[in-house]
Amino acid sequence: MARHYAIVPAAGSGSRFGAEVPKQYLSLLGYPLIWHTLAALCRHPRLERVWVVLAREDEWWSRPEWQSCWLELGPRLEVVACGGASRAESVANGLAAAVTAIADADWVLVHDAARPCLTHALLDQLIDALDADPVGGLLAVPVADTLKRADAEQRVEATLARDGLWQAQTPQMFRAGLLRAALAAHADVTDEAGALEAAGYRPRLIRGDARNLKVTYPADLALAEAILRARKESV
Repeated sequence: MARHYAIVPAAGSGSRFGAEVPKQYLSLLGYPLIWHTLAALCRHPRLERVWVVLAREDEWWSRPEWQSCWLELGPRLEVVACGGASRAESVANGLAAAVTAIADADWVLVHDAARPCLTHALLDQLIDALDADPVGGLLAVPVADTLKRADAEQRVEATLARDGLWQAQTPQMFRAGLLRAALAAHADVTDEAGALEAAGYRPRLIRGDARNLKVTYPADLALAEAILRARKESV
């Protein structure tokens, strides 16, 4: 049977957030933000191993005050400093680092480092829905708001129909061999589903949850904290 692995590309600087610290290392409930992301994956019983792909010059992960945090994540976590200049390159490099462990037929779940509110229920939903799928797919949510296209002066140029539009989330889950080939041929994509689409495949959309948000701006960090705090208090 195919096994399930996860790769977390974490080589970005988070420039849109505007902080001096890379956003994956910002404090969130007393831990680095990325810790929450990795904890959701490392503690899921259906994932064999989790690779986090750091920038080659990353100086944050090894800080002494955080070493006990990483130890809490357990032995399934693998750390590799082979991040590239883009997300696609980092994922491809992570796949290369894991080549002796991950067979072509195995499933790889790629998850954003700055998406800390992932739940085991969403992971189960994704895995169950895609395990027999010939292509794979991704978590996503239907677009609910009216979409506007802006011109160069930031005035509305057009209103876009939202029918059939979905907002992509992660994890995105594909067979390792298929993903390797797609990324090698289409390195200019912004997510893994885009690489599969460019290769001629049609990834499946699995209904996600708006609370599985990606921290991009400061307000997102406050919202992630509220979500995680509420979840902790309800246990």
